[in-house]
Amino acid sequence: MGAVSKSSGAMLMLAMLAAPAMGGLTAQAQEQAQEASDSEVMTTVYGQLPSPEEMTKGPKVEGIISARSDGRMQVTTADGNNTAIAIAEYTKIKSSGGFLGLDRDKLPANSLLNGLPVEVDTLQWDGGLVANEVNLKSKDLRTASMIHTGTDQRFAEQTAATEALRGRVGDIDQYNVKGTTNVNFDTGKAVLTEQAKADLCAAATQAESMDNALLLVVGYTDSTGSQELNQVLSEKRAGRVVNHLQQACGWKPYRMLTPTGMAEADPAADNTTPEGKAQNRRVAVNIMVSKGLDGM
Repeated sequence: MGAVSKSSGAMLMLAMLAAPAMGGLTAQAQEQAQEASDSEVMTTVYGQLPSPEEMTKGPKVEGIISARSDGRMQVTTADGNNTAIAIAEYTKIKSSGGFLGLDRDKLPANSLLNGLPVEVDTLQWDGGLVANEVNLKSKDLRTASMIHTGTDQRFAEQTAATEALRGRVGDIDQYNVKGTTNVNFDTGKAVLTEQAKADLCAAATQAESMDNALLLVVGYTDSTGSQELNQVLSEKRAGRVVNHLQQACGWKPYRMLTPTGMAEADPAADNTTPEGKAQNRRVAVNIMVSKGLDGM
């Protein structure tokens, strides 16, 4: 566990959490506490939004969309601060750059994908901030859309999705994979061992030594359980790793590509043996550098 390698075909598809119970109740309490923490993300309740005429001009917020749910998004700025912003019916979403006709004044709200750099002009009221206008670049939208399309497929199309991801690697900003750290988990669990925590911080330290490095986190499961449950579990494991990298290892959110869960897709080993399944219950942390910036 925690081995760093230079990548293989399995890692190329990445273009775009637990351990054995330690002390019974202690491990269970740890997992319950983390689950409670997970549920706190993006819980702001806006209720009925006022009209623009009833609000005052708010601050301009620039950063990366780091969370997204119905009617609101969270933007993480360059200093690591998170700002929750409501999305109203009158929010204007604009794209510039002209890629394939995407230079237009009104895009749908589902264009606001995790990992997308945005500039938001806001309106302010006593309930918080509302997006009046969201500006993004077509090139950024293209990249975020390709990552989302490649990783949001579910199991009815799993084989096709995996092959599509492998084929798209050359188009996603031409990333070089500089190294991969894998951390492993118990069946059905998403709790990090102490060794896994140390390995993750070591990976962050390695990435920090590289100019322009980003991290891409992808969660996996073995073949135990239903495909639907495995999808949720793989996403939960990826989220647990992202939280540790950011909170304990000091990795900045804006240097993180959108994490994803791939369930039992692209197994690292044979799922018919206990040893193989143990290798497949993993989260891969990939150090990536755009080919255009590599070596600069």
